[in-house]
Formats: sequence, C-alpha cells, structure tokens
Amino acid sequence: MRLKTKLVLSVTALTFAIVLVLSAVFATELLRQRIEQTAAANDVQARQVWLMTRQAVESGTKAHPPVDRSEEALHAAVMDALRSDDALRDVMNAVVRYSPTVQDVSVTDAHGLILVSTDPDSLGQLSTFRTNLNTVRYGGVVYQVRQVFGQPRVLDLTQALDRNGSPFLTVHVGVRSTFLKNSYTPWLRAALIFALIAGFASIVAAGLLANLALLPIEQISRRLERLTQAPEMGLGVGDAGPLVLEAGAGGSDAVVRVTKTIDRLGEQMRTKAAGYTALQANLNQMLDTLRDGVLLFTADRRAVMVSDAVEHFVSRETDGAGMVGMRLEEIFAPETALGAAVLEAFASGREVMAEGVTLEDGREVQISLDRIHDTRKDAGRNGDEAVSMGTLLTLRDTESALQLGQELEVSRRLAAIGRLTAGVGHEVKNPINAMVVHLELLRGKLANGAAEDNEVFRGAQRHVEILSGEMQRLDRVVQTLADFSRPMELHLQEQDLRGVVNSVVELTGFEMAENKVQVTTDMPRDAVMVRVDGEQMRQALLNLMLNGMQAMPEGGALRVAVRREGQFALVEVADAGEGIPADVLPRIFELYFTTKPKGSGIGLATTYRILQMHGGAMEVRSVAEEGSRERGTTFTLRVPVAASGEGRKAGGPGRSEAGPDAVLAGVTDGKGLGLKGKENV
Repeated sequence: MRLKTKLVLSVTALTFAIVLVLSAVFATELLRQRIEQTAAANDVQARQVWLMTRQAVESGTKAHPPVDRSEEALHAAVMDALRSDDALRDVMNAVVRYSPTVQDVSVTDAHGLILVSTDPDSLGQLSTFRTNLNTVRYGGVVYQVRQVFGQPRVLDLTQALDRNGSPFLTVHVGVRSTFLKNSYTPWLRAALIFALIAGFASIVAAGLLANLALLPIEQISRRLERLTQAPEMGLGVGDAGPLVLEAGAGGSDAVVRVTKTIDRLGEQMRTKAAGYTALQANLNQMLDTLRDGVLLFTADRRAVMVSDAVEHFVSRETDGAGMVGMRLEEIFAPETALGAAVLEAFASGREVMAEGVTLEDGREVQISLDRIHDTRKDAGRNGDEAVSMGTLLTLRDTESALQLGQELEVSRRLAAIGRLTAGVGHEVKNPINAMVVHLELLRGKLANGAAEDNEVFRGAQRHVEILSGEMQRLDRVVQTLADFSRPMELHLQEQDLRGVVNSVVELTGFEMAENKVQVTTDMPRDAVMVRVDGEQMRQALLNLMLNGMQAMPEGGALRVAVRREGQFALVEVADAGEGIPADVLPRIFELYFTTKPKGSGIGLATTYRILQMHGGAMEVRSVAEEGSRERGTTFTLRVPVAASGEGRKAGGPGRSEAGPDAVLAGVTDGKGLGLKGKENV
C-alpha cells in the first residue's frame, strides 16, 4: 500500500472517529435533555393534580364532614370527596389526553390504595411498584438508555400531600417508557443521519486535504532531486543515474521519494562536514604553531578566528578562543599604539602591507590588512558589485622573525653535525682500533727488548702511555659522536608533567644540597598532561638543572616552574648564576661548545634534540651584567599538551597532536624570569 494511501486512510479514520464520538456525545446529551424536559413538564402536571386534590379534599370534607373522629370515617369522607369532585376528574383526564408520554394519573392513600384514577379498573386496588422518573432523570447515560429503550415499563412521578408531618395522599403520574421512546426516536434518527453525513463529508474532506497537502511535498521532492544533482554538492552528470533509479523505486509516492532524497542529501552533507572538520582542525593546528598573530573579522568587525599568538600582542589575559565573537574595538584598545594603528587601518578601508608600529615596550610590530571580497552579479543595476565578506589581520613581531631565523640556523647546524658525525664516527673508529692493536704490540716488544732501567726504554715507554691515553680519549669522543647521531627512539606515553619534574627534583636533591643550592618549585593545582617519553624528558631536565647548579659554584637559588600557555606546557629552570654573555649565547646549543673547564659541550645539544623530537621548543634568556638583581639564566622548555587535554579554539573541533616539526627551539636575549609561589624542596 502506498504511503499516500496510508496517509489518506489514517487522516480519514481519525476524522471519522472524532465525528463519531462527537455524534455519540450529541445523541446522549439530546436524550438527557429530552428526559429532563419530560420530567419537568410532567412534574408541573403532577403539581396541578396535587392542587386540585387538595381543593377537593378541603371542599368535600366541609360539605360532608366525617361522622366521627376515627380514621375510618376520615378516610371514607376523603374518598367520597375525591370521587365526587368533577373538576379533579377533568384535570386528571386532561393530563392523560394531552400529554404524549403519560399513561395514567391516580391518587393513593398512605397505604397505597388507589382512591381515584383515570383507569377505572384500578380503583380500590393497591398500586404496584414503579421506578421513579426522577431516578432516571438524574441517572447515568447507560442507565437512561436502558430504562427508555429497554424492556417496556411505566415510570412514576409522585407528589405527596402531608397531614400532621406525614404523607396522607399521594398523586401518581405514570409515564410509559414506550411513549418516551416514540417521542425521542425522530430526534435520535435526525442525529444519526447528521453523524453519517458528517462522517462521509469528513472522508471526502480528508482525501482532498491529503492530496492538497502532498502537492508541496511533490515540489519539494523535485527541488531536492535537483539540489542533489547540483555541482556544488559534489555530484557529476554520471551521479544522476542512481538518483533516478532510486526515485523510481518509490513510484509516484512523493513521500518515499522525498525520504530517499533527504537521506542521500544528508549523506553528502555529512561527507562535506567531515572534510570541513578535518580542514578546520589542520588550520587550527597551523595557527597554534604560528608565531604571527592572525585574526579574521566579519564585515561587521566581529572576530571569528583568532590564533593563540595574538595574546602576545594585546594587553589581555584572554587567549585566542576567548576573543572569538568579540568586536574589533573590544580586542584593540584605541589608547594603545597597536590599537590606534589597527583601528586607523580598518577605518581607511584600504589594504595594508607590513606597516611598522612601535609598541609601548619597544617591540617593533608589522601590521598587514587583507580585504576579502565577493563578486556578485547584479546586471539590472550596477553589473558586477564587490561585496566585503571580511578582513584578515596579521601581526608580526620582527624580533620573533629574527628569533625564528636563529632557531632555523641552530637546527641546521645540529642537522649538519648529525650528518657529519654519522660518517666521521664510522671512519675514525676502525683506524683507532688498528692503532690500539699495534700500540699494544709495540709495548710488548719494548718490554722484551730492553732493560727497564735503560733511559731509552723509559722514554719510549712514557711516549707509549701518552699515545694510549690520547687514543682512549679519542675513542670516547668518537663514541659520543656516534651516540649523538644515532636515531632516537621515543616511547611516548600520556603523563602529568608535574610528576616528571618532581622526580628530577627529587633525584638531584642530595647533590643540590651538597652544593648549597636551594631548589624551589611552582606547580599548578591541575594536572598538565603531555605525551612524552618520560626518560628522555627527565634527561633533558636533569641536564638543565645540573647546568644551573654548576653556574652557581658558591650556591644559590634554583627555581623550577610548570605552567600551561595555550596548547603548550612550559617548564622553566631559572638559576641565579653568572649568566651567559650576549656574544656566547647564540652558540650554546652547538655540539662540543662549552665555557666550562670540565664541560663536554653535549648536554644542551642533547636537551635541544630531545625537545625537537617531542615537537617542542627550548628558549633561553640570560642576564650577565654584574650587580644586576636579575642576573642569571632561565631555560624554558615548551612541549605540546596531550590531545585529551587540548581545548577547542575559534569555535572549531580539537586539533590533532603536533608532530615533531611543529615548533623548533629558539634562543633569545632577555632578562631572567621571576617565579611566584615558592615551595622549598
């Protein structure tokens, strides 16, 4: 059965049921009202007979009083008065004659004996039990139907004449149920005919309305089919074939065709949405690793996309996600140099390319403003009209650009060293082994060929020992080169960075105490989840803490802090040592470069490499001026937070974990960092 037919039948059945119920309610209400009217009319007639009975008793007993004061004499006098009163008899006969529902009228005494009646055969007999009409009048619908349309019976309507507070005479008006049924039948027949006509009319109306209601669905179906075949939905000409076959399966049933078309359209939209979601995730990941501040504004100057780096340019504690939805004037304060320049560029309506602005803290920032336009056809008026869709604002810190160049240079040097050491280690190792073997042979020959007290022997033996020591030292250097250039295998696990730092602080606690170094930590209350190789990260932190300890030979304070900044977790290791001179600072990450008499020059290079493998970065800021209160060095490790701990930026979905090439390490000049919330270890 077609869905359209089912819809018509269901609407028709519902309408007919409603009409049927309303008709039944109407019929029962009509029956109740007719019984109410019959009871009220007959009650008036019963009261009229009651009045005539009272007058007949009063006038008869006055004209012919009882012979004595006994009840029998009174009863006889009352019966004679009633039977001899022509007016009473005329009223009773008139009630029976003119009322279509009354069968008889009678008057009984207190014992139920019929004294006067319109039925002569019942005089002097006891009255039979009859259901009171008022009981039917106030009964339920089912009870009323059963009394009126059931087995024929006589219903009674009574009016009592009291004497000394007790019933003395009772007027009975007998109402025949068949008479009631005959008087109600025309009304009920009319109600039934009305219900049938209304039901038939409802069927016709439901069919017409269903057909009219399905006409828009037909139009919607055709439009949806055209929409699914549109080029912007990703369908070609060849895709229209399956749609036609699929629509044919539903025949002429518009609802089936619409349902199938909507299902296909929904599948296309889900596919497109998945693609847009992946694209937005990649865009968000790119913005997170970008040091330039990028903001996208709509035509009404409301931000819809803000990178995390923007917070380094504006004086706000809100990150990029918190600025989304804010207006241009709310993000950039007009009283600041950057805010005034940005607002002026927006107000000018022109595009800006790398316009320089000096901030209050002395930083040089370049502003770029790109207008995004849409060309629409309006041939009736102006032809092609350029409509502004939004504005892309880019903020670039020139110092950050220089810093990035330094990072790339350091990375290039480390990569070159890695390639060099991989070959040198292999080429030098074999000659060293051969030299060691021949040196041992020479040592044996010297021992067998000369006396130990010979001066020549002792000189030669001394040179052999020197050669052996230097060769062992060269072997260690080559082994270090080989270890540094060997591919690093990471075992990444999601863990709390606070625990990694605390384990290193605990490991170095005894050595720090021996060197009179006091370690303080600053940890956040909430967990800082990162996905790292715990052993490698501990090695990197250990190198930095030992360097800080060695920079303070007389002892001092070493501060370690953990915090989160956007999508990165930061670990800061700050010492109060002598600092690193500005001319030496760019070279500290070079392999074998060291300013310490006993330093190997591979600790910072190894730490740098570990951070690179984790997709992180390392920065250093140092003050070497004597007498400065901020003298010392601060190393900052930057590691991407774990995917489960990432937030959603710019109203988009969470981003995937940054890869190893996401951020490179950096070297910057500056002053030492001050940390708060100290905790002695």
